[in-house]
Amino acid sequence: MRLSVRDLVRFFAALSACTVTLIAAACTEPRSTSAQTPAPAVVAQTNSATRFASTAPSASTALSASTALATGASPSAGPALSASTAPSAGTAPSASTAPSAGPVPSANATPSRPHRNIIIFVADGLRHDSVNAVDAPTLFSLRKRGVHFINSHSLYPTLTTPNASAIATGHYLGDTGDFSNTEYAGYPTFNHGDFGKSAGTPTAFLENDPALADLDAHVPSGNFLNEESLLALARQHGFNTAAIGKLGPVAVQDVSQLNPTDHHFPTPQTVILDDSTGSDSGIPLALEVRSALVAAGLGTRPTTRDQPTGTVSVPGTMAANIGQQKWFADAATQAVLPLFARNGRPFVLVFWSRDPDGTQHNHGDSLNELQPGINGPTSRAAVANADANLKQLLDYVDAEPTLRASTDIFVTSDHGFATISKHEIDGRGHGSTSYPTRFTYLGADGKPDVHPGWLPPGFLAIDLAHLLGLALFDPDIQIAPAGAGPQGEGNASGRYLPIDPTKPNSKTSRQHSATGNGLLGGTGVIQDHIDARVIVTAGGGTDLIYIPDHDRALAQRVVDFLSRQDYTGALFVDSAFGSIPGALPMNAIALEGTAVMPRPSIVVSFKSFLLKQGDLLSAVQVSDTLLQEGQGMHGGFGREATFNNMVAIGPDFKQAFTDPLPVSNADVAPTLAHILGLQLPSVGNLQGRVLEEALPGEARGTDPVRHRSLISPATATGKATRLLYQELHGRHYFDSAALTDSKPAKAKAAR
Repeated sequence: MRLSVRDLVRFFAALSACTVTLIAAACTEPRSTSAQTPAPAVVAQTNSATRFASTAPSASTALSASTALATGASPSAGPALSASTAPSAGTAPSASTAPSAGPVPSANATPSRPHRNIIIFVADGLRHDSVNAVDAPTLFSLRKRGVHFINSHSLYPTLTTPNASAIATGHYLGDTGDFSNTEYAGYPTFNHGDFGKSAGTPTAFLENDPALADLDAHVPSGNFLNEESLLALARQHGFNTAAIGKLGPVAVQDVSQLNPTDHHFPTPQTVILDDSTGSDSGIPLALEVRSALVAAGLGTRPTTRDQPTGTVSVPGTMAANIGQQKWFADAATQAVLPLFARNGRPFVLVFWSRDPDGTQHNHGDSLNELQPGINGPTSRAAVANADANLKQLLDYVDAEPTLRASTDIFVTSDHGFATISKHEIDGRGHGSTSYPTRFTYLGADGKPDVHPGWLPPGFLAIDLAHLLGLALFDPDIQIAPAGAGPQGEGNASGRYLPIDPTKPNSKTSRQHSATGNGLLGGTGVIQDHIDARVIVTAGGGTDLIYIPDHDRALAQRVVDFLSRQDYTGALFVDSAFGSIPGALPMNAIALEGTAVMPRPSIVVSFKSFLLKQGDLLSAVQVSDTLLQEGQGMHGGFGREATFNNMVAIGPDFKQAFTDPLPVSNADVAPTLAHILGLQLPSVGNLQGRVLEEALPGEARGTDPVRHRSLISPATATGKATRLLYQELHGRHYFDSAALTDSKPAKAKAAR
């Protein structure tokens, strides 16, 4: 039998795991995993991380192959990673001549596969169809030379930190518990005094390092995701590890490193550089990392992002996030990667580009207009900015042949994107007539801060409070009790700010919430036990609804109401409530697993539509956000949101290969762990797969891709949620979901 190098490597790893000493380097045994909860039907099976050659090569052959890998040699160095061969400003120094430096990994840990390096590049919010030869020449070239995944998927909700958790761990959101960028924590954050803060909001915004650390501190494992990440696993096996870029998703890549010690950040072994680095709220840096940044002339604080959001009457930013992202790219190529090269250990690096997401959110090209929306010049410049960051990283790798021959690059985006609608509910221009559109909302200056007749931030919370006859509070703003300070923050008798759209703004009441979140019912008192009947967290294209006492009748009433609202796109409900007409169970979309975070009771996707039939770039998303119509948002369940951008290149990936099979962000970590010869430990069973069809020498699966649909029982008015998905190897890849008109007698009930 003819064996590939990959077969030899696997055989070599198997021998090491069985303590057969054919090499000098020791291999750390995988950690034992805890008992796993059976997976729901949505993800019916898991992949083994490693398969071994059926016929063992001779010991001399295995040793020869391992020697080649240890020296960075390869039978084929693979294609040049960057379209350009010009080196970047930071050329990799020789590991053999440079002094040792860098963060120290776990004691006695050694990489199980030396000299295989990984770079994961995430272009936040990059739509698949935004990549072209003009705006993104580097990515366009990679698609032709590497593996282009033409059937890729973001996980729903199509938001940043949920998909960051999937990229990090290889698990679906039902296991990680990262359901949205903002989610209900079950307690007021910082109620234990972490970081010197007093009790705050129970609706935690996860693009914030102290908030992530506080969540860690409230779970026994010190890891609120409850799953091991690829970066953590690599770090434990002696790899250099780093996560660089956007605040929030960067720290999620090795989030247990944030777990507070004496109420403050410890200095992590993984290098974490984000917007907050060098500030009072930033994650500390090891001395050698700070020294490397200073030596490179970068300093220890990133360039400040300067991208105003705008208002209802003032356009947002007209420039991409160039300065800040250039600092991060320089930090990676001129400080962090050279530091790793000097200590001679392989690395895993995650680079998270805020663009095009941040610019698409805040752009000023299309204020209060659906066109050009996020297809204007500012958003296109943001695509080019992310592409330039990627090129800088690839140029660094290409400049050193040994590094190029031993480094795999995986490019993905966390989600797609759409232009915001705060009024239109379809492509024909019909507008929402829901209850929240009846009011004139005034800002602090006495002028409208919402276009008259349009949806305000927090419209879902306003609508539900009105339906249920419950008081509404903004969990992100506190008012002081008598005799307290100006904010009353942390005082047990302090309260969250009341919201009432029917009353003028005052010091003790506002017409709409600051960011869309809401506490419905209860006293609004700041206390460890939140007494609200219903909690709403706003997420742009999707909002989450929590019913703490699990009142089924209340859940059914809310679902029936939302099924009749003109802004609703699709509905999902906790399967513990049983079948509820109009909604599919959340386990149908892998939102129920072993998560330790509170699980939403109801998930509401808002309507999306296309202005041009068949053109996902023309998509429009009704959004619960403080941003304006014409700016950008995501989070929904249209294909424009789930269709992300994925490509891979390097010695362990096929060349010039188009992969038609469905793939998702949950498949990234299992695939890269497989390449490194590592096995990700697992608590839950909602896992992605190894993308074997993209790897040389791997047997491509023979299972056909099945396109399927699932429809909920219909309401009395004939409304049902319909889910479209693809099935491969027992895993489901979710394309889209929407409310449809369906007669009750013909509705196919979801099991």
